[in-house]
Amino acid sequence: MNRRLILTTLAAASVAALAGCAGPYTVSADVSSYGNWPADRKPGTYAFDRLPSQQQSEEAAKRQATLEEAARGALERAGFKPAADAKTADVLVTLGARVTAYDPVPWDDPLWWRWRGRLYAPRYGYAPGLGSWGWRQDPFFDRRYDRAVALLMRDRASGEALFEAHASNEGMTMGSDAMLTILFDASLAEFPKVNPKSHRVSVQAVR
Repeated sequence: MNRRLILTTLAAASVAALAGCAGPYTVSADVSSYGNWPADRKPGTYAFDRLPSQQQSEEAAKRQATLEEAARGALERAGFKPAADAKTADVLVTLGARVTAYDPVPWDDPLWWRWRGRLYAPRYGYAPGLGSWGWRQDPFFDRRYDRAVALLMRDRASGEALFEAHASNEGMTMGSDAMLTILFDASLAEFPKVNPKSHRVSVQAVR
Protein backbone atom coordinates (compact mmCIF):
# COMPACT_ATOMS: atom_id res chain seq x y z
CA MET A 1 0.00 0.00 0.00
CA ASN A 2 1.60 3.29 -1.05
CA ARG A 3 1.80 6.45 1.05
CA ARG A 4 -1.00 8.26 -0.82
CA LEU A 5 -3.39 5.35 -0.34
CA ILE A 6 -2.53 5.17 3.35
CA LEU A 7 -3.24 8.89 3.82
CA THR A 8 -6.51 8.62 1.89
CA THR A 9 -7.60 5.67 4.02
CA LEU A 10 -6.76 7.50 7.26
CA ALA A 11 -8.63 10.61 6.14
CA ALA A 12 -11.71 8.56 5.28
CA ALA A 13 -11.54 6.83 8.65
CA SER A 14 -11.31 10.20 10.42
CA VAL A 15 -14.38 11.52 8.60
CA ALA A 16 -16.31 8.36 9.45
CA ALA A 17 -15.31 8.67 13.10
CA LEU A 18 -16.45 12.29 13.25
CA ALA A 19 -19.74 11.41 11.58
CA GLY A 20 -20.25 8.64 14.10
CA CYS A 21 -19.74 11.11 16.96
CA ALA A 22 -22.32 13.58 15.61
CA GLY A 23 -25.77 13.60 17.13
CA PRO A 24 -27.39 13.86 20.58
CA TYR A 25 -25.55 13.00 23.76
CA THR A 26 -26.24 13.34 27.48
CA VAL A 27 -24.55 15.77 29.86
CA SER A 28 -25.04 15.74 33.63
CA ALA A 29 -24.81 18.66 36.05
CA ASP A 30 -25.27 19.22 39.78
CA VAL A 31 -28.34 21.42 40.27
CA SER A 32 -29.92 23.15 43.25
CA SER A 33 -32.93 25.48 43.08
CA TYR A 34 -34.86 27.73 45.46
CA GLY A 35 -37.90 29.96 45.50
CA ASN A 36 -41.66 30.22 45.76
CA TRP A 37 -42.97 30.23 42.22
CA PRO A 38 -46.79 30.44 42.56
CA ALA A 39 -48.46 27.12 41.69
CA ASP A 40 -51.04 28.83 39.47
CA ARG A 41 -48.58 31.14 37.70
CA LYS A 42 -47.63 30.24 34.14
CA PRO A 43 -44.35 31.20 32.51
CA GLY A 44 -44.78 34.57 30.80
CA THR A 45 -42.51 37.10 29.19
CA TYR A 46 -38.98 37.81 30.38
CA ALA A 47 -36.24 40.40 30.04
CA PHE A 48 -32.66 40.25 31.22
CA ASP A 49 -31.62 42.47 34.10
CA ARG A 50 -27.91 43.31 34.45
CA LEU A 51 -26.29 44.22 37.74
CA PRO A 52 -24.15 47.38 37.79
CA SER A 53 -20.99 45.25 37.89
CA GLN A 54 -22.17 43.38 34.79
CA GLN A 55 -22.30 46.54 32.71
CA GLN A 56 -19.53 48.70 34.13
CA SER A 57 -17.26 48.11 31.14
CA GLU A 58 -17.48 47.05 27.53
CA GLU A 59 -15.82 43.74 28.38
CA ALA A 60 -18.28 43.04 31.22
CA ALA A 61 -21.24 43.87 28.98
CA LYS A 62 -19.88 41.58 26.27
CA ARG A 63 -19.52 38.70 28.74
CA GLN A 64 -23.07 39.26 29.94
CA ALA A 65 -24.40 39.30 26.39
CA THR A 66 -22.76 35.89 25.86
CA LEU A 67 -24.49 34.52 28.96
CA GLU A 68 -27.84 35.93 27.86
CA GLU A 69 -27.54 34.34 24.45
CA ALA A 70 -26.67 31.01 26.08
CA ALA A 71 -29.71 31.20 28.40
CA ARG A 72 -32.35 32.19 25.84
CA GLY A 73 -33.03 28.69 24.60
CA ALA A 74 -33.34 27.27 28.12
CA LEU A 75 -35.82 29.99 29.12
CA GLU A 76 -37.93 29.43 26.04
CA ARG A 77 -37.88 25.66 26.52
CA ALA A 78 -39.19 26.32 30.04
CA GLY A 79 -42.13 28.20 28.53
CA PHE A 80 -40.96 31.83 28.67
CA LYS A 81 -41.01 34.28 25.79
CA PRO A 82 -38.85 37.38 25.32
CA ALA A 83 -40.64 40.63 26.14
CA ALA A 84 -40.85 43.33 23.49
CA ASP A 85 -40.01 45.87 26.19
CA ALA A 86 -38.27 45.21 29.51
CA LYS A 87 -40.74 47.57 31.21
CA THR A 88 -43.62 45.21 30.39
CA ALA A 89 -41.89 41.87 31.07
CA ASP A 90 -43.50 39.53 33.59
CA VAL A 91 -40.13 38.56 35.09
CA LEU A 92 -36.63 39.97 35.10
CA VAL A 93 -33.79 37.44 34.79
CA THR A 94 -30.32 37.96 36.23
CA LEU A 95 -27.51 35.61 35.15
CA GLY A 96 -24.05 34.74 36.42
CA ALA A 97 -21.30 32.25 35.57
CA ARG A 98 -17.84 31.27 36.75
CA VAL A 99 -15.10 28.80 35.88
CA THR A 100 -12.73 27.62 38.61
CA ALA A 101 -9.51 25.78 37.77
CA TYR A 102 -7.90 23.45 40.28
CA ASP A 103 -5.11 20.93 40.30
CA PRO A 104 -5.88 17.49 41.80
CA VAL A 105 -3.56 16.22 44.50
CA PRO A 106 -2.56 12.59 45.14
CA TRP A 107 -4.78 12.20 48.18
CA ASP A 108 -7.97 13.17 46.29
CA ASP A 109 -8.46 9.45 45.56
CA PRO A 110 -6.69 6.77 47.61
CA LEU A 111 -6.68 4.46 44.57
CA TRP A 112 -5.50 7.05 42.07
CA TRP A 113 -2.51 5.00 40.98
CA ARG A 114 -4.82 2.24 39.80
CA TRP A 115 -6.86 4.29 37.36
CA ARG A 116 -3.84 6.40 36.38
CA GLY A 117 -2.01 3.32 35.20
CA ARG A 118 1.31 3.81 37.00
CA LEU A 119 2.57 4.55 40.47
CA TYR A 120 3.99 7.95 41.16
CA ALA A 121 5.18 9.37 44.47
CA PRO A 122 5.05 13.18 44.61
CA ARG A 123 8.07 14.88 46.12
CA TYR A 124 8.09 17.27 48.99
CA GLY A 125 10.47 20.13 48.21
CA TYR A 126 11.01 23.78 47.49
CA ALA A 127 8.49 25.30 45.09
CA PRO A 128 10.14 27.91 42.83
CA GLY A 129 8.24 31.17 42.72
CA LEU A 130 6.37 30.46 45.93
CA GLY A 131 9.31 30.96 48.23
CA SER A 132 8.27 28.09 50.46
CA TRP A 133 8.43 24.36 50.90
CA GLY A 134 5.50 22.22 49.87
CA TRP A 135 4.18 19.56 47.52
CA ARG A 136 5.54 20.12 44.02
CA GLN A 137 3.03 20.12 41.20
CA ASP A 138 3.62 17.38 38.64
CA PRO A 139 2.17 17.57 35.08
CA PHE A 140 1.07 13.97 35.54
CA PHE A 141 -1.95 15.30 37.41
CA ASP A 142 -4.42 16.92 34.99
CA ARG A 143 -5.96 20.28 35.80
CA ARG A 144 -9.72 20.19 36.24
CA TYR A 145 -12.28 22.94 35.70
CA ASP A 146 -15.49 23.52 37.62
CA ARG A 147 -18.01 25.28 35.33
CA ALA A 148 -21.06 26.87 37.00
CA VAL A 149 -24.00 29.13 36.13
CA ALA A 150 -26.61 30.86 38.26
CA LEU A 151 -30.04 32.23 37.35
CA LEU A 152 -32.42 34.43 39.33
CA MET A 153 -35.97 35.37 38.32
CA ARG A 154 -37.77 38.30 39.92
CA ASP A 155 -41.32 39.51 39.46
CA ARG A 156 -40.86 42.75 37.55
CA ALA A 157 -43.77 44.58 39.19
CA SER A 158 -43.01 43.72 42.83
CA GLY A 159 -39.30 42.87 42.70
CA GLU A 160 -39.97 39.61 44.58
CA ALA A 161 -37.49 36.80 43.94
CA LEU A 162 -39.52 33.89 42.55
CA PHE A 163 -36.97 31.32 41.37
CA GLU A 164 -33.23 30.80 41.76
CA ALA A 165 -31.16 27.98 40.30
CA HIS A 166 -27.51 26.93 40.20
CA ALA A 167 -25.98 24.28 37.91
CA SER A 168 -22.39 23.08 37.67
CA ASN A 169 -20.22 20.30 36.33
CA GLU A 170 -16.53 19.69 35.86
CA GLY A 171 -14.25 18.65 33.03
CA MET A 172 -10.77 18.82 31.55
CA THR A 173 -11.43 22.13 29.75
CA MET A 174 -12.93 25.50 30.60
CA GLY A 175 -15.87 24.66 28.37
CA SER A 176 -17.46 26.73 25.62
CA ASP A 177 -20.59 28.78 24.98
CA ALA A 178 -22.29 25.47 24.21
CA MET A 179 -21.50 24.27 27.74
CA LEU A 180 -23.12 27.43 29.16
CA THR A 181 -26.29 26.57 27.23
CA ILE A 182 -26.22 23.02 28.61
CA LEU A 183 -25.83 24.26 32.18
CA PHE A 184 -28.70 26.74 31.81
CA ASP A 185 -30.82 23.91 30.37
CA ALA A 186 -30.02 21.81 33.45
CA SER A 187 -30.82 24.67 35.82
CA LEU A 188 -34.32 25.03 34.33
CA ALA A 189 -34.99 21.36 33.54
CA GLU A 190 -37.26 20.94 36.57
CA PHE A 191 -38.84 24.41 36.58
CA PRO A 192 -41.01 25.43 38.43
CA LYS A 193 -40.23 22.66 40.92
CA VAL A 194 -37.51 23.58 43.41
CA ASN A 195 -35.04 21.32 45.20
CA PRO A 196 -32.44 23.05 47.40
CA LYS A 197 -30.45 19.84 47.81
CA SER A 198 -27.77 19.48 45.15
CA HIS A 199 -28.69 16.63 42.81
CA ARG A 200 -27.76 15.33 39.36
CA VAL A 201 -29.76 16.42 36.34
CA SER A 202 -29.11 15.08 32.84
CA VAL A 203 -29.98 16.98 29.67
CA GLN A 204 -29.68 16.18 25.98
CA ALA A 205 -27.19 18.11 23.86
CA VAL A 206 -26.18 17.89 20.20
CA ARG A 207 -22.61 17.85 18.88
